[in-house]
Amino acid sequence: MSPDTTPVLDVRSLSLEFPVFGGSVRALNGVSLRVMPGEIVGIVGESGSGKSVTAMAALRLLPPGAYRVTEGSLRLGGDDVLAAPEPLVRQWRGRRAAMIFQEPMTALNPTQRVGEQMSGVLRVHRRISRSDALTQAQSLLRDMMIPDPAQVLRAYPFELSGGMRQRVMVAMAFSCDPDLLIADEPTTALDVTVQRQVLQLLRHHARERGTAILFITHDMAVVSQLCDRVYVMYAGTVVEQGPTRQVLRDPRHPYTRGLLEGLPEGAPPGADLAAIPGQVPDMRHPPTGCPFFDRCTYADDVCRQRPALLPLDAAAPAGNEAPDRRRLACWHPLAPSDAIEGRT
Repeated sequence: MSPDTTPVLDVRSLSLEFPVFGGSVRALNGVSLRVMPGEIVGIVGESGSGKSVTAMAALRLLPPGAYRVTEGSLRLGGDDVLAAPEPLVRQWRGRRAAMIFQEPMTALNPTQRVGEQMSGVLRVHRRISRSDALTQAQSLLRDMMIPDPAQVLRAYPFELSGGMRQRVMVAMAFSCDPDLLIADEPTTALDVTVQRQVLQLLRHHARERGTAILFITHDMAVVSQLCDRVYVMYAGTVVEQGPTRQVLRDPRHPYTRGLLEGLPEGAPPGADLAAIPGQVPDMRHPPTGCPFFDRCTYADDVCRQRPALLPLDAAAPAGNEAPDRRRLACWHPLAPSDAIEGRT
């Protein structure tokens, strides 16, 4: 595989569990996904679907000893993340892959000024002087459309608004020009106007620098604005994947359609929003068949067997590895005529 076609992130059949008293919680069950250079890829699903666990596993940020990988592989630019020694993985974080978390107040150190934190990251990975690091930090903040970057560098995180703190996190993530940026619900706590600004900054700087992004969210509307491709996750499993425009305009999995029907954009004025009935299954006792079985109106006896994630085009070979191919894990795919019209 040539460098141009080597995935920045390549997750293959990854199964992961958390040991608990009397058993274990199966958080991921055979998850496969790829992010190619320069792509913006989304993972979407309800809380508990395994989105954040996938992101944390990619940078080995889960607490050591608190989880077990029972199957599969995880590669960062061709390097085996699961087998790499911890000192090497620490070098990769920030330089090769960076992460933006949902709440910057928990990610930023409240006892250090913003300038100290940003310059510290630059000095660790670039081996430059403190003054040069502060100069670069100020330039990064200016790129984030912050009016007075010098003042922000002197501030403590608690002195900044939520939107400003998130811009600082975005600047830190791009500071060492990583190949991959993982953003875990980075706009959830922001109002709609600031959310849009942050998304625009992410998209612009990713395109400008050639950085790939793995964007974790529960918000289909955000996915439609930002992502080239999307993976829909449910109960630790990828149930549908493909180009964002195709998946949102023509959802074939009942779960994907349920998520889209819950968007306010699709509801008549004054009408109640649609909701998927039931709850995510208890992953201490994962279902043997389709994980969506108990909540699906199309389910029948065949759904008690687990469906494979296969190309939607029946004529395509099952082993086709093209990352942009539509795939579906469902015994009863929705017909195109059942698709929701007008989704983008």
